[in-house]
Amino acid sequence: MINKVILVGRLGKDPEIRSTPGGTSVAKFSLATDERFTDKNGEKQERTEWHNIVAWGRLGEICGQYLRKGKLVYIEGSIRTDSWDDKESGQKKYRTEIIAREMKMLDSRRDDEGGGSSYGGGSRSRSNSSAPDMAEDEEVPF
Repeated sequence: MINKVILVGRLGKDPEIRSTPGGTSVAKFSLATDERFTDKNGEKQERTEWHNIVAWGRLGEICGQYLRKGKLVYIEGSIRTDSWDDKESGQKKYRTEIIAREMKMLDSRRDDEGGGSSYGGGSRSRSNSSAPDMAEDEEVPF
């Protein structure tokens, strides 16, 4: 079975960086992708989809250091949906996130940093770039 997501989009906000009590870094940010299509009336339409991205470990640190709102990035990872019961209403709530395993900055840079840098994947071990199995006491509040 395969659970693989590839997205190219722009950051909706700067990444929020936190650490678990065990010291593992985690970055969370939103990514916007656009879809352009022609509707049944022949009118051109555009739809923006927002994705919740989570990057763990060294990849999370790198995202926090280099990514900013509006930057164009390539994200590769897997999709995860969590559910919980809302304490106030008792209703079941859902949140779908993309667990990033690789990130590539696609914006060309005007300064000396260069563009097209890639992080994650390849030589990086799974434990550094994927979500660890966290105990409940290691929840990271955002």
